[in-house]
Amino acid sequence: MDFTVLTIFPDLFTSFQAHGIIRRAIEKEIISLNAVNIREFTTDKHQVTDDRPYGGGSGMVMKPEPLAAAVRAAKEAVPTAATVLLTPQGRVFDQKTARELATLNGLIFVCGRYEGIDERINQNYIDFEISIGDFVLTGGELPAMTVIDAVTRLLPGALGGEDAAEKDSFADDLLEHAHYTRPPLFEGREPPAVLLSGHHAAIENWRFESAIIRTFLKRKDLLEKRNLSRREIEVLKKWCADIERIVNSQSLSGPGPLPGDQ
Repeated sequence: MDFTVLTIFPDLFTSFQAHGIIRRAIEKEIISLNAVNIREFTTDKHQVTDDRPYGGGSGMVMKPEPLAAAVRAAKEAVPTAATVLLTPQGRVFDQKTARELATLNGLIFVCGRYEGIDERINQNYIDFEISIGDFVLTGGELPAMTVIDAVTRLLPGALGGEDAAEKDSFADDLLEHAHYTRPPLFEGREPPAVLLSGHHAAIENWRFESAIIRTFLKRKDLLEKRNLSRREIEVLKKWCADIERIVNSQSLSGPGPLPGDQ
């Protein structure tokens, strides 16, 4: 997949490209990543990319001419790429969106700065608007890195193991199971014995239950909108029965409620 990032700070992507999964994906030619300086498309000697907003107000707005020229050049290099504006007003990015974007041939990211970009660019040059959350950053560069990282992980061969991405949190709208590694004893605590048993079916069953329970404890909303399988329901019922047994075993003796509390 071809990633093109339009930014006034292309150096921010130098380190991003040089490490970890992104670096290996580039080396394997699974992705290409090109950070383009929008200032190269200005026509004045000071390479100005912003100006005061019409109508007054605080801050500056990114000018349309350099952005339009940069998008056109990126489209010429990768005609089938979709153009994405990183903005708090966009669709909130999640794993489902990452999977959708991973099916495309390329993505062109427009990284806004200041108060945003001229709306005419949005109307004529942008295919999608994406937000990484309901908060405001100083620019679109970090969101672009976030989207590139999440999408790259889904591309065949990027993670090494072909099923690695399928086991990540949110891959099937569940959180990932708990993980343990050496040493076997750390600060008086040991990993679950089943993980040391070598019994692969039992380990897989423990991981399945761990994923369900962690999702229930940390992100109940994911279960509430999920069509639960029979196996998932059985796990939740088992834990419900265990909780009920623990509660029923406790003594409820002690001072009773005040009359007004009854």
